[in-house]
Parts: sequence; structure tokens; C-alpha cells
Amino acid sequence: MAKQSAGVLLYRKSSGAIEVLLVHPGGPFWQNKDEHAWSIPKGELSPGETPLEAAKRELEEETGIVVQGELEPLGSVTQSGGKIVHVWATHQDSSLDNIRSNSFELEWPPKSGKLCTFPEVDRAAWFDLPLARQKLFKGQADFLDRLSVLAGES
Repeated sequence: MAKQSAGVLLYRKSSGAIEVLLVHPGGPFWQNKDEHAWSIPKGELSPGETPLEAAKRELEEETGIVVQGELEPLGSVTQSGGKIVHVWATHQDSSLDNIRSNSFELEWPPKSGKLCTFPEVDRAAWFDLPLARQKLFKGQADFLDRLSVLAGES
């Protein structure tokens, strides 16, 4: 069975334009990458967990933000490599002042035998849709189109 992940795409309207909250992965591999390196806050499903439950949990684990409103399904995409990503959207303007993320351990530098701890997400930011297209992993861009329809922008 293909791996599955799920996430929540928060959006707000600023000066009449839609902005979305994206996160940048932490760790040394992503440190100097920006274009097409950001993601919708998401992660893999735990055993016995529904995609919707995973989406809410991952948003909170990666940002500290708790969903406040109704979640609207944006459907799923299959990314290269076969992973299925499920996403929901909600209109929620959250401050980024207290963003916090869980962490992971990685041997760094490689083959050093030294385990280092890195945040799963090293930063979060609001982007308007054109800029979000440049920042977001290409495999997740369809969700921006679906959000535009949902929010009445197309």
C-alpha cells in the first residue's frame, strides 16, 4: 500500500488576496533551499489514524496551531514516488509569533556517528498564491488551484 500523509492548508484574506500558510522543512538538507522547498503542514498517518485526524495532528505538531474552524476537503494528490497526500483547508488567520515544531534526530555530518536534533519545521510564513506557487513543492501545487475554487477566487 502506498504511503499516505495528510495536512491542513490554512488561508486568510489580506487586502482582498488569499494568503496561505506554508512551512519550511528543518534540517541540514533543506537549510539553503527555498524555491519549491516549502510545504503544506502535513505528515504521515499513524496506524489506525484517519487522514483527517492526521491532518489536524500534523498541523499542531509542526506549528503549534490548533484548527479553529470547519475543514473543507481539497482532495488528494499522488506525488512522485507514489505517496498519496490528503489536504483540508480552513479560513484561519493565525499569528506566527509562537510557531513551534516537533523535532527529529539525524546522524550529522553523515557517517560521523553523531546524532543531532533538528526541528521538523524551521519556519512558517504566509504567502499570496503567486508566491506560494514558487515556494511550494511542485507536487502540492494542485491544492492551491483547489483552494482558489473553494474560496471563490477563480
